[in-house]
Amino acid sequence: MVDEHERMTAWVHGRVQGVGFRYWTKTQALELGLLGYAANQPDGRVRVVVEGTRKACDTLLERLWSGNGPGRVDLVVELFGPARGGLPYFEER
Repeated sequence: MVDEHERMTAWVHGRVQGVGFRYWTKTQALELGLLGYAANQPDGRVRVVVEGTRKACDTLLERLWSGNGPGRVDLVVELFGPARGGLPYFEER
């Protein structure tokens, strides 16, 4: 059975801008084989959009919550849905 790909969008709240959080997220996503991006938002959050297996998305979500990345994560709000494609690599925006 092939594990179908999903899209996860996660809004990460806390002190996550200007501390290397997007780069750290990129390294975690690439390690898990995920495609997508991490983008600073005007309100101080970082939006992470990835596509890959549900297991890989769940693992990234756990890592976002872990506190092992740079800065300080206070809250992560995630949304799962079907993969849409259009994400050829992982980038920091």
